Amino acid sequence: MDVRRRMTLLAVTIAATPLVVGGCTAGQREAVKPGHGKAAAAPSVNLTPADRTKNVPVSAEVGTTVSGGKVTAVKLTDDKGRPVPAQPREDGSGWVPDRPLDNSRTYTAEVTATGDSGRTTTQKTTFTTMAKSTKPTVTSELYFTSNQTYGTAMPVVVAFDPPIPKEARADVQRRLFVKTDPPQPGAWSWESDGKQVEYRAPDHWKSGTKISVRSALEGLPIGKDAIGDADHSATSKIGRQVSIDIDNATKQMSVYQEGKLLRKVPVSMGKSSTPTSSGKMVIMEKFDRTTFDTRGSADPYVVDVDDAQRLTWGGEFIHSAPWSEGEQGFNNTSHGCTNVSAAAADWLMGVTHVGDLVTIKGTEVKLDQGNGFTAWNVGWDEFIKGSALPVPAGLKPTHSATPHPGAVAGGSSPAPAPSKSNSGG
Repeated sequence: MDVRRRMTLLAVTIAATPLVVGGCTAGQREAVKPGHGKAAAAPSVNLTPADRTKNVPVSAEVGTTVSGGKVTAVKLTDDKGRPVPAQPREDGSGWVPDRPLDNSRTYTAEVTATGDSGRTTTQKTTFTTMAKSTKPTVTSELYFTSNQTYGTAMPVVVAFDPPIPKEARADVQRRLFVKTDPPQPGAWSWESDGKQVEYRAPDHWKSGTKISVRSALEGLPIGKDAIGDADHSATSKIGRQVSIDIDNATKQMSVYQEGKLLRKVPVSMGKSSTPTSSGKMVIMEKFDRTTFDTRGSADPYVVDVDDAQRLTWGGEFIHSAPWSEGEQGFNNTSHGCTNVSAAAADWLMGVTHVGDLVTIKGTEVKLDQGNGFTAWNVGWDEFIKGSALPVPAGLKPTHSATPHPGAVAGGSSPAPAPSKSNSGG
């Protein structure tokens, strides 16, 4: 179950490189509103990329540093005078185009800042993007797609091949954006090997939340030898709260919805030679029918299974196992999966969503971080240690760090890519 697939991609060496270059003071204009004398200071504005900069990455954004006022207007146009839509960063440090810029094109940004006195300053910068890069790309995969209904524990997951080293993670993380409606801010956390970064809030998502994600990495310089591969975006919503608690001591699965027990289901888990992992994991994907193929392992077999729900990259699933129904509730006989009856598996498929929390306890081994969507397998304080950027100090869980698995989700506060094996059993 620890078999991990490898994507065949170019290997690259990665080191951090700034997105944009030094400040600009060219083209600054001041305006005075009627009734205000020159004694009132006008705001100061610096922009990046600097005026007349060439070979700018297509991932560039307009950086703004304002003293004595705030940005009140931004206009970004291409060399044909056409507007380029852009969105402000939450911290006001810049404006990010809605899509990557084109190669070998010239752009002009015009930014106006207004001071408390009412005086304004307008600053311009014109820059030219680089030709299409011949450097190898770092492949990224966003495990969050549009028009889906996810469970309340669904993290936003981005995976990388080759992995991102520590010195490059801050630059990459700054290009990962998540918006929630209603607001429920969270944080990113990197797995130690750099293959995967996950985003979650301190509490589980509230049902009905709309989540919009953008992984804006196309053309991003990642060290001297590589660039980001693509710009991914998706918007989906969070459904009703469902969670599953599996106890090896009792060989029982408890299924909760909105904090209420729906049903208990007998299970058979991994035998001692191939134990099931204990920990907090998330349903990653669901199959009406799939094939488990472990040829090449120490215990080779090929078997078709129905109603399978993936829990780990290594190949642990909850699935229908009519062949072990006599053992379910009594003995562990699987190769690491959680076996349930055909009827229970069919029922469960109609209850769960990708993103529902599954907690397994009492087995011989613990879940490895990064083996699946493991954002909830550690507490919040431990999770945010994996962020490459500062996390607001006030961002904290609103309930116990270790709630009962049936607790209602949500709070009141606002690889290769990972290896993927269908080696369950």
